[in-house]
Amino acid sequence: QVQLVESGGDSVQAGGSLRLSCAVSGVTYSGFCMGWFRQVQGKARGRVARISADGTTTYAEAVKGRFTISKDSAKNTLYLQMNALKPGDTAMYYCAAAGFKSCEYAPLPTDYAYWGQGTQVTVSS
Repeated sequence: QVQLVESGGDSVQAGGSLRLSCAVSGVTYSGFCMGWFRQVQGKARGRVARISADGTTTYAEAVKGRFTISKDSAKNTLYLQMNALKPGDTAMYYCAAAGFKSCEYAPLPTDYAYWGQGTQVTVSS
């Protein structure tokens, strides 16, 4: 059974850092586009960062320069390093896997077949 399990979410002060992890099982995630998304209650789920099978990364404008997406094939884990956190970053964060090698073909949440259950990030001022 394909499973994606996020961890690392916490409550931190503005300016702090967190490292989110997404443990993947049941699928070779390294061969596909992987992404991080976030959602606030009452709002649509938005794309945060993506990494293609070849390692190419893309970021939402709001997190450029502060967040870094990476993966460790040996550990079968996806990461999101979050620095200089702002209150606006408060959300439930989800990791997801698409059925494409390149994230160029997976711009929307509906393009991702597998999702984790999320990990909460809360940033206070």
